[in-house]
Amino acid sequence: MARERLYLFDTTLRDGAQTQGVDFSVEDKANIAKALDGLGIDYIEGGWPGANPSDTAFFANPPEFRHAKFTAFGMTRRPGRSVSNDPGLNEILDAKTPAVCIVGKSWDFHVDVALGISLEENLELIADSIAEIVRQGREAMYDAEHFFDGYKANPDFALACLKAAYGAGARWMVLCDTNGGTLPDEVERIVTEVTEHIPGSHLGIHTHNDTENAVANTLMAVKAGVRQVQGTLNGLGERCGNANIISLIPSLVLKEPFKSMVETGITAEGLKSITSVSRLLDEILNRSPNRHQAYVGASAFAHKGGLHVSAVEKDPKTYEHVEPEVVGNKRHLLISDQAGRSNILAQLREFGLDVDPKDPKINRLLEEVKEREFDGFSYDGALASFELMARRRLGQVPKYFDVESFRVQVERRHNAKGQLLTVSDAVVKLIIDGERYLSVGEGNGPVNALDAALRKDLGKFSDYIDDLRLVDFKVRILTSGTEAVTRVLIESTDKSNKRWFTVGVSPNIVDASFAALIDSITYKLYQAGAPSGGK
Repeated sequence: MARERLYLFDTTLRDGAQTQGVDFSVEDKANIAKALDGLGIDYIEGGWPGANPSDTAFFANPPEFRHAKFTAFGMTRRPGRSVSNDPGLNEILDAKTPAVCIVGKSWDFHVDVALGISLEENLELIADSIAEIVRQGREAMYDAEHFFDGYKANPDFALACLKAAYGAGARWMVLCDTNGGTLPDEVERIVTEVTEHIPGSHLGIHTHNDTENAVANTLMAVKAGVRQVQGTLNGLGERCGNANIISLIPSLVLKEPFKSMVETGITAEGLKSITSVSRLLDEILNRSPNRHQAYVGASAFAHKGGLHVSAVEKDPKTYEHVEPEVVGNKRHLLISDQAGRSNILAQLREFGLDVDPKDPKINRLLEEVKEREFDGFSYDGALASFELMARRRLGQVPKYFDVESFRVQVERRHNAKGQLLTVSDAVVKLIIDGERYLSVGEGNGPVNALDAALRKDLGKFSDYIDDLRLVDFKVRILTSGTEAVTRVLIESTDKSNKRWFTVGVSPNIVDASFAALIDSITYKLYQAGAPSGGK
């Protein structure tokens, strides 16, 4: 049976912007839109023209797309106003995008309470707005807000809203689970019933994640007949977020029955870029990627137990449902106190080290890992520190510098305006090529101050760490009491967007932080091919 075309609609630039703590600049919007277009998304919703200065500026000078249709979002004409006399609707129409998505009520409860108009008038709002979009020769879509709640309360009215849009010429009637409370079996049943009135080829699905079912609800809607799916990158969105289009795409492309049922605009090469697109969004938002995100997370293909690693080494299908390379990800064989020789050997091969499995250094390395993890270290989340440890044991890491000493002091004081401030000063003494370097740095905390001091003058290595950036800092107290052992995990990145993790452990939180910081710098120097600086 021939596969039917399924269209992908991304609403990151509108719904995603409603996420708490997210605020896209015009440049951010352009970069995200270009990445979505390159991925193969069919529709990119740019926002709501006229709603705020950023959206207005973005629509005034949109990027050029090779594949996607640029889409403006807005609402139906207001009650008591004609299409030509509604400033809000005119802002949307003036955006001149090839597609326009209009949201309107489909739940009688909302019509009564939020709009305070008759059900008949609500149908007129929908039909008039869609008809004007169609009259202008543009592709019209109707987002049926709260459709599933509305259908359960009054199916006849909810269907009448869809029919009003369909009759006025809308290309898509999008069924919205706006409150995110509908479950997969309900979605499948309701969509199946709706397709008896509106062809599935004209139906879309828009789900929210308030029960952690947005992706599952979307898949069930596709199975029941809808042929447009809406979602956001990494599941951004108000409250608990929207359907994660990063998870949806591989499932629709790679998994049955969808693989045989529908085809999308995502090519094999496009699918390989999905991990980088996901991480690009996190980079723009200046946040760490979700390591456990399906398909694209750093832990999505990570194996820790020795038995698991042994099996994966023989055939990855033993513990992987798809090949990581298909989605642009890669396999990680983790190192921990649960590790066996298989883990160590596999991880060394991933580092590019070809060692003899019978080399006694391997057994000693495994014992060292277990001893250090007993002391509080954790290498399954800090592979950069493990790689340094392994390469040092094999004599492959040059001596870049020696730390003679470091000192940090924290001062709490009032500034000239009477505001209470806490400032940290750090002094670091290093030996590089036999020469002593002393650097002083100031920061908003001890680690920031130490980082500033090291960057201030690392001698001949300063240029190598110009683009080094610390992006995350995690502290875990391993034992109780004020004398507790502390583990610090530092995440770093550079201009290539490569990320690495280093770990330090000590009863002193500053000492643990400094150890992780030194490992991060050392790893950067090694990866950059810096020369030796020690004796």
